Amino acid sequence: MTDTPEFARRYVNMASPKMGTEAVACSDDFFAPMHRMLQDHAAVWKEGEYDDNGKWMDGWESRRKRTPGNDWCLIRLGTPGVVHGVDIDTTFFTGNYPSEASLEGCLSDLEPDDDAPWTELVPHCDLTGSAHNFRPSKSRAPVNWLRLNIYPDGGIARLRVYGQPVVNWNAIGDDATVELSALKNGGRIVGYNDAHYGDVSAILSEGRGAFMGDGWETRRRREPGNDWIVFRLGHAGLVSRIEVDTAHFKGNYPDRCSVQGAVVGSEDDEYLVTIAGAWSFLLRQKKLNADMVHVFDSAELTSAGPVNAVRLNIYPDGGISRFRVFGNLARE
Repeated sequence: MTDTPEFARRYVNMASPKMGTEAVACSDDFFAPMHRMLQDHAAVWKEGEYDDNGKWMDGWESRRKRTPGNDWCLIRLGTPGVVHGVDIDTTFFTGNYPSEASLEGCLSDLEPDDDAPWTELVPHCDLTGSAHNFRPSKSRAPVNWLRLNIYPDGGIARLRVYGQPVVNWNAIGDDATVELSALKNGGRIVGYNDAHYGDVSAILSEGRGAFMGDGWETRRRREPGNDWIVFRLGHAGLVSRIEVDTAHFKGNYPDRCSVQGAVVGSEDDEYLVTIAGAWSFLLRQKKLNADMVHVFDSAELTSAGPVNAVRLNIYPDGGISRFRVFGNLARE
């Protein structure tokens, strides 16, 4: 299974460190530490590089198993969520990948053990070496812990867990200001016209960008028009503040930006992208500066009523490190 399935295009990677996810424990990581398996960037190959234990590999790799059983890794998600599918990526693992794998999940306030109420998300499945092994989840139960089982041993370059964060919106007061666009609150990227450089998924993550590649950057535009990116918010809301951060973008930040928004009932992402250019403006074109957090509050925003989707326009091109939309929840 090599074609990218819809769940990998549609949902956020909940196993990303940007979501606060971390590898907590494993049966063995002699050759390569478990935390490498969750890195956001694609796996790399370092020709001829060895450490004290053997060939350096970009991922999690256990030693050759000489006892009964199988290896496993315990992962704590940064936010509870519903898993729609996974990518058990074995890139560069050719003669040392596991022949099979499975994934379990549970919802627990404490670190779970074997007696925890584990739910099978991905049943026992065969793996292919140096490939993206996409598998759908069979359960829609919310989980905040995962256990990846590999049979019997070997290496996994990356584990991507595509799903939808679960937020208790009823616990949030009507007067509370919420970051509606945040990944942890269910915000996600729907589409964009270009993302030639950087890591586009970082634009909705926490904190400021660590370097110029930690954000969304388009190529140099040589034709009329402007670049854009469309987001679906985690919850419909009345927008009261928008932040546009150009951290580390100095000779390549956009000259200006604007933001549009609407309430859209359709779940079709392609349709959302098609109609986004006609949405009402929340923020008319504003000048941007290099390496700076730009805050646009209610005095500069245009009231468009509740919105659950927004489009960020940049003029004409360039890089944005972080984009945040804050507001009060719009109740049905």
